[in-house]
Amino acid sequence: MASLVPKDKRQLRACLICGIVQNHHVFRDAGCPNCERLVKMAGQSDVVADCTSGTFDGITAVLQPRMSWVCKFAHVNNYQPGVYAAHVAGRIPEDIEDMLAQNGISYHPRDGSADE
Repeated sequence: MASLVPKDKRQLRACLICGIVQNHHVFRDAGCPNCERLVKMAGQSDVVADCTSGTFDGITAVLQPRMSWVCKFAHVNNYQPGVYAAHVAGRIPEDIEDMLAQNGISYHPRDGSADE
């Protein structure tokens, strides 16, 4: 469990697509464990800045996402184990949202605006 909890809390960011919380340098170096095949954050500081936010709240540590009703409720049950934010401030750029739509993926903003 300790490996799932980010150590440097000053540089934490949450993915605007899936909500996983990691250090900025992890997104920059390895990308998002859930979204990398589509968004390609690794090595792209500008994409990391566009697709993550440092403003988020309500975190949940997830070990077995497929077995958790909380994960199902939060729509993270098909994602990798990790720490997830309940709400993430901001939205992805329109061009990335269009790219997701072209790949058959519906973007659900994690800032709560979709609930309104």
